[in-house]
Amino acid sequence: MKPDALPGEVIRTDIPARLDALTWSRWHRRVVVALGITWILDGLEASLIANLAPTLQDARTLGLRAAEVGLANTVYLVGQVLGALIFGHLTDRFGRKRLFLVTLGIYLGATAASGAASSFGVFLLFRLLAGAGIGGEYSAINSAIDELIPARIRGQIDLGINGSYWIGVALGAVLTLVLLDPARVPVELGWRLVFGLGAVMGLVILLVRRDVPESPRWLLMHGYVREAHATMEVIEARVREGGATIVRVTRQMEVALTVTGTVGAGHVLRVLLRRHPRRAALGVVMMIAQAFFYNAIFFSYGLILQRFHHVRADRVGLYVLPFAAGNFLGPLLLGPLFDRWGRRVMIPATYAISGVLLVVTGALFFAGALDAVTQTVAWSVVFFFASAAASSAYLTVSELFPVEIRGVAIALFYAIGTGGGAFAPSLFARIVEGGDPGRLFAGYALASTLMLIAAVVARRLGVASEGRSLEELTREDA
Repeated sequence: MKPDALPGEVIRTDIPARLDALTWSRWHRRVVVALGITWILDGLEASLIANLAPTLQDARTLGLRAAEVGLANTVYLVGQVLGALIFGHLTDRFGRKRLFLVTLGIYLGATAASGAASSFGVFLLFRLLAGAGIGGEYSAINSAIDELIPARIRGQIDLGINGSYWIGVALGAVLTLVLLDPARVPVELGWRLVFGLGAVMGLVILLVRRDVPESPRWLLMHGYVREAHATMEVIEARVREGGATIVRVTRQMEVALTVTGTVGAGHVLRVLLRRHPRRAALGVVMMIAQAFFYNAIFFSYGLILQRFHHVRADRVGLYVLPFAAGNFLGPLLLGPLFDRWGRRVMIPATYAISGVLLVVTGALFFAGALDAVTQTVAWSVVFFFASAAASSAYLTVSELFPVEIRGVAIALFYAIGTGGGAFAPSLFARIVEGGDPGRLFAGYALASTLMLIAAVVARRLGVASEGRSLEELTREDA
């Protein structure tokens, strides 16, 4: 289909205002479920590897060393970086809908194949591919969600969706509690079934996603004006079907948009480095800090419980459940405050509080004051705030840049953050393997310092974007 307007042409449209004026409806909930599954799947993957870490060291499975488990985690993160960069560009070029079907398919195939791996090398390859699928998901899905959700609740919805990562973590913990129990399932079979069941869950969502429309905002920026209006009418009809009312938009609410079409690397760099350098710096710092913080703690979670608190390998998942609950409840309960009190208050606060609490937890651990239960409680409190902080990083980089580069911008910041934190699993696995509590406390202190630095930067460079349309935000040259 040919576009109605060519790059450089200016069009006037009320579609952004109509999207922001929509009443929250069953249609919005279906979109959130269909697209938000990305975070559940990523949480499931991370949980599987964290909980499987002790089991994968068993000679009856792959017989890995702790350092090799850490390497597998790092390879998965590297795959996420590559996937984000590749598919981030493609989602801006070919649209959100096409890419979020492709990336989910890649993830499903690679996850199922991970459970069939016969050697460490093959396992690493499929972990790389699974990571690439999830990394690609982040770009396409974050773009689509922000472009479809009304501005007045964008913050809390984004945080809630990102927090659903921990539903996946809890599911992974439950799966491993059952399938890694040698009394129920043989050790050499259980770990393979864990991966297989994760792939089955994603397959169901692949069918649901087919009904999610293309982003009207993306269609407009690529000159498909008539298709954008037709899609908008379908969305409004679906909202009406759920009993919600449609707020009438006046002509004064129209905005002028310049059609860009597909843009090159030069345009991306000009927007990031010349037009929005402060926002670019903000995104980099926030993403690196939260990625290192999370990767350092979570990917070594099972190893720490086993090495220092003597938790049996098949019981690790039990301790993950309260930790996952804290992480899920943080964004869910704090999310509305990001729209009410604002980004420049809540983002620095959550980063700073989580950094301080981790130092306190590390000091208690070093002093020998924590056992497996109190360690888990302490981590749960820390990550109640850290989960909201991490979710706000994705919200920030997805709402502050123009439609035509939104996918690749998310990919770049995600890649920088994940790349910066990718060595954390290997580093902390080696620390745990060495068994020195002092070195582990030093690692915690490093992660906390990064979060405190990010809190200061977020306060100085943050944008009061709550309740404002994406078009209004990206017209600013700050």
